[in-house]
Amino acid sequence: MTSPIGASHISSRDNPLLKDLRKLAQDPGAYRRLGRVWLEGDHLCRAALARGIRPAIAVFSESFWPSAPAEWANSAIKTVVVDDDLLRAVSGLESPAPMGFVLELPPRPALLPDAPSVVLDRLQDAGNAGSILRSAAAFGFKQVIALKGTVALWAPKVLRAGMGAHFGLRLIEGVEADALDELKVPLVATSSHRGDWLHQARLPHPCAWLLGHEGQGVSPALEARAGQHIRIAQPGGEESLNVAAAAAICLHASGAAGLAQTSS
Repeated sequence: MTSPIGASHISSRDNPLLKDLRKLAQDPGAYRRLGRVWLEGDHLCRAALARGIRPAIAVFSESFWPSAPAEWANSAIKTVVVDDDLLRAVSGLESPAPMGFVLELPPRPALLPDAPSVVLDRLQDAGNAGSILRSAAAFGFKQVIALKGTVALWAPKVLRAGMGAHFGLRLIEGVEADALDELKVPLVATSSHRGDWLHQARLPHPCAWLLGHEGQGVSPALEARAGQHIRIAQPGGEESLNVAAAAAICLHASGAAGLAQTSS
């Protein structure tokens, strides 16, 4: 069945596209197997369009379709309209969105040796990973390198936490630590117990920040690669900071140091 302006209509839960969407929405690693990414909701979709990304498929609920903005309806190579109940069943959210985009998974980019970078070492929490991507994009770190053992960067929960940051970053995931041999910028490791105090340190710019596992921190082997170790003063006496909070503080300070060097 086809809508009056050419959008395909889906009314069967056994439709192959719906089966793929359920996997992409609910399985963190499905995007690697299917070669596609599901963006649920208008915020992520707007962020992708703002970066000039053309979706492979635009998906709308039947009730939302008549009021869908023209720029969304005309943005994709293909448009489909799905019965409301079927689209709600796709979602992994408590409050499912009435629209979304399917993107082709971008190929893994080549590592840029001189780029300001963030290295994720075995991070497990999707919310932390997405938050760090947001901080990286905000503070001028355009390359994120996720070592093997790190949460899947294009997983649904990471996408939602990233709030569109994915589309402004070079995301290199699933690599061994030896890939860091290509970097020509200094490596700076975060630590909860040793190194220079961030508020007193002279930070190199550009550099690559090493951010580690939520419980174990940066691995000893990776930490040994760093030319500088940084810790954050905590006058309140807490034992340690959440890795996403620590990343935001460090990346802001580092980006500010870079701006100061550029303007001097």
